[in-house]
Amino acid sequence: MKFNPGFDIKPTTQPMGFEYGPEVFGPEVENRLLDSIRKSLRDPLCEGPDPVYSIAMDVGKSEHLHQLKQLHLLYGAVTYAAGWLGDEPVRSQGHIHKVSPLSGWSTPEVYEIWSGKAIIYMQETAEDQPGRCFAVVAIPGEVVIVPPYWAHATISADPKQPLTFGAWCDREYGFEYDGVRAHKGLAWFPVISPSGEIVWQKNPNYQDCELIIKSPERYTQLGIEEGKSIYQQFEENPKKFLFVPQPHLVGEIWLNFVP
Repeated sequence: MKFNPGFDIKPTTQPMGFEYGPEVFGPEVENRLLDSIRKSLRDPLCEGPDPVYSIAMDVGKSEHLHQLKQLHLLYGAVTYAAGWLGDEPVRSQGHIHKVSPLSGWSTPEVYEIWSGKAIIYMQETAEDQPGRCFAVVAIPGEVVIVPPYWAHATISADPKQPLTFGAWCDREYGFEYDGVRAHKGLAWFPVISPSGEIVWQKNPNYQDCELIIKSPERYTQLGIEEGKSIYQQFEENPKKFLFVPQPHLVGEIWLNFVP
């Protein structure tokens, strides 16, 4: 990998998944098959890599497992296959995080790119009027934060190589797909042009909206440190990411949040 996530974990391609070091815990990966995400694609009948991506929810150093459970924090790792989904890049389904029984809020997510190139696409709602829409382009070592209640998806911006990333999540995470599926996807579809660039096509099932393409913010208001993995930041200050399972602790920050 091009970036050290702060603990001993390595993505694999054949089979797709992860290898864990001797002092690291982690589950058997869950593979997301192409058929399971077709409803959110621009062309539901397209061909592409299968499985599309592998997910390892709840990974980290063994010495931290009890502490992570106490704090209601969970670290997830995901690796995407190289390739295309028809004329779209490999990507996840659009979803909103379910309301957590701990906080009574839909919870945020803190992404960190390990290898490849990513676009974290997000929109304020999955209603007919999606509100503000952002495509945040990130490279290894960069952090992107998705705020509570926003619909979002993670996109591989370079189909020639796999994409791997980690993320801090609420331990009682869950996903809500209904709004996105009712609109046959998110408000903007990423499409790979003949020249290999990603261009964006508006989903006609939403009202008019603008797409803002940008780099990640620095998130200093949430204490994020540049050049240091988010796992190492947790290790040095375990309460730094309490805003993930308990977003109300920084409720004012989510008002007019810019990712």
